Amino acid sequence: MHTPIVLASALFLALLAPAWSDALAAEAPPAAPAEASADRIGNSVVQVFSTRRDPDFVKPWSKQSPHELTGSGVIVEGKRILTNAHVVTYASQIQVQANHAGDKVAASVVAVAPEIDLALLKLDDESFFDSRPAVGRAGTLPKVKDTVMVYGFPTGGTSLSITKGIVSRIEFAAYSSSQSGLRIQIDAAINHGNSGGPAIADDKMVGLVFGQLGGAQNIGYIIPCEEIELFLQDLADGKYDGKPAMFDDLQTLENPALRAFLKVDKSVQGIVVNLPYGKGSSNPLKKWDLITRIGGTKIDDQGMVNLGNNLRVRFQYLIQKLAKNGKVPLTVIRAGKELSLQLPVSTTRPMVVADLAGKYPSYFIYGPLVFSNASMQFVGAASGWNRGASGFIGTPVMSRFLDPPAFDGEEIVLVSSPFLPHKLAVGYSNPAGHVVTAVNHIPIKNLGHLVQVLRDARDEFITVDFAGHAGEALVFARSEMSAATEEILTDNGIRAQGSPDTLKVWSAK
Repeated sequence: MHTPIVLASALFLALLAPAWSDALAAEAPPAAPAEASADRIGNSVVQVFSTRRDPDFVKPWSKQSPHELTGSGVIVEGKRILTNAHVVTYASQIQVQANHAGDKVAASVVAVAPEIDLALLKLDDESFFDSRPAVGRAGTLPKVKDTVMVYGFPTGGTSLSITKGIVSRIEFAAYSSSQSGLRIQIDAAINHGNSGGPAIADDKMVGLVFGQLGGAQNIGYIIPCEEIELFLQDLADGKYDGKPAMFDDLQTLENPALRAFLKVDKSVQGIVVNLPYGKGSSNPLKKWDLITRIGGTKIDDQGMVNLGNNLRVRFQYLIQKLAKNGKVPLTVIRAGKELSLQLPVSTTRPMVVADLAGKYPSYFIYGPLVFSNASMQFVGAASGWNRGASGFIGTPVMSRFLDPPAFDGEEIVLVSSPFLPHKLAVGYSNPAGHVVTAVNHIPIKNLGHLVQVLRDARDEFITVDFAGHAGEALVFARSEMSAATEEILTDNGIRAQGSPDTLKVWSAK
């Protein structure tokens, strides 16, 4: 039984409860701020579904079978989604889905930078962004040992995953054959599907996940916001041009004999030019030039510069900061004299063995022969079939692998496929991967030139010569090759004799 005093006290407390509740709510800090932040950021991280049709480099007239790929993405300003280029390259269909959302939304590529592994997507239905704001980006690099949270949709589940780690290393490293950039190493768990997801520190994105080191544990990489900003700023005019870079071959100044040869004392530091890039007078650098400064920053004997905060990176990092009107100021020592140079820097690296960078290969079929131009992707694919990379020994594919074209439009032309079945090829060995040097004794400059030579041929026979020691010369009756081509295309279900660029040459008069 309750006494009157107890009942009165209970009634009094009940009457005061709303006031106490309001007072406590006003004085108490926001509940679970970390969880609220995670929910807010997670709401702006999406899963990317991509259906890819990669090129078939052995059969360049066709594409490989479609395969599904998943990655992650993050919402950025302008109602766009940032992800990795490798998630959406060669995609025939792209969809995105938000965490806990039931529907997928169709997406398309706004711009892609394969050389730095970044891509920007837009959505067919922009109402998707009404309740999903852009994630803010940090204005400075994180520091080594800073804590980061990686958001994404890795394999092993369907909902958003968040893993924790620290920044282990920051360096300026190669992203591709033509481009380098800042790269941050982290030890947070990263798996397939994390690609394109953000790494977060202090509620802001510090980078975008783009890979893990195969065969190693707890080594993943993110593209820092500085590189992302350059990509987005480049797109301000609606077109992606790329980052400026230099492509000269350099070597360190660590060997005492080399230092004596260059006649510089121990107080002088820098990086030595071994092979200037390109031909002619457009490059002011010469072999044995010692580059001592880029802008006003000293370069050490390993080609590194100090950026403060215990950060030391390759000096080429400063090119993207100092380039103006396509040139970068360098100080060099040449034959004992100090010179100031303006080095032209380019956003692309022309190579005689091209990087397709997300494009499909060109090709042309003539009789049972399939011609294409050499590319890095083709060389990589060749390691998976019987010719292999060793088959390129003694050919320009190996000896000139990273060389610029010797003249405008130069390409290495090769036979990309085994003979298409036909009696015309009886008695000849498989020519797949062999580099064409001449047709009817005319040196071949590029794939378009080969098509032109075949188009204009009037001799009774067509002869094809190859580089190296593995390829035998081929001889065909020209009239038989022309007559057999359509039959061969039909028998093999090939819709077009060539890619649009080669057919344009073939049909020209």
